[in-house]
Amino acid sequence: MKRTILFCTSLVALALPASVAAAADLSPGYAPVARAPVYYSPYYNWTGFYLGINGGGGWGRSQWDGIDRFDVSGGVIGGTIGYNWQFNHLVLGAEGDIDWSDIKGTTAVLCPLGCSTRNDWLATVRGRLGYAFDRFLPYITVGIALGDINASRPAFPGGSITNVGWTIGAGVEVGIVRNVSLKAEYLYVDLGTFNCGFNCGLAANGDVSFYANLLRGGLNVRF
Repeated sequence: MKRTILFCTSLVALALPASVAAAADLSPGYAPVARAPVYYSPYYNWTGFYLGINGGGGWGRSQWDGIDRFDVSGGVIGGTIGYNWQFNHLVLGAEGDIDWSDIKGTTAVLCPLGCSTRNDWLATVRGRLGYAFDRFLPYITVGIALGDINASRPAFPGGSITNVGWTIGAGVEVGIVRNVSLKAEYLYVDLGTFNCGFNCGLAANGDVSFYANLLRGGLNVRF
C-alpha cells in the first residue's frame, strides 16, 4: 500500500512541471480577449453662433381701401444669422434674417388698368424657443418684421414705404453633422398699412395693407 501511494505521488510531481510548461507555451491566440469599452455618442449640441441661407415662397393679401382685397405671391431668398443657448433639452435662440422678395399681386376690380402691391425686401428679428430631441429640434418663434410696401396705379404717382410689423411662426431644425443643420419653417408676416391717398387714386385717407405667409427652407452652419 505504501508503495502504491509513493508511486502516485511521484507521478503527480512529474506531471506538474510539464503542465506548467505546456501552459507557458500556449500561443497568444489562446489568451483571453479583452472587451473594448462601450462608446456612447454624446447628445447633439445646439449651442453656438451660426450663419445660414434660406429660401422659399410666400402668399398673402393686400387691401386697397375702396378698391379691392387681392392675392399676392412670390419667392424669397436671403441670409440668416443667429445664436442658440442649450439648457439640457431646452434651446433658446435669437435669430435675424433679410430676404430679397418678389411677393406681389394686381387687381382690376374697380381699377381697370390694374392696382398693384409689391414687396421687394423682407427682414425679421425673432426669438426662438425649442425642445431638442438630440438632433431633432422643433421650435416656435415670434418677433418683429420689417419690409417695404410698394403701391402703384397707372396714371398716378403711387407710393412706397418701409414699415415695421410683426411675425409669428414655427419650424423644425435637424442636425446633419456636428455643426451643420437643415430647417423648414412657416412664418406669418404682417407689415400693416400705409396711407397712399391721392397718390394711389384713393380717398385722402385711403390705405394700402400687406400681409403674407412664408414657407422657407434653410441651411445653418455653427461656429
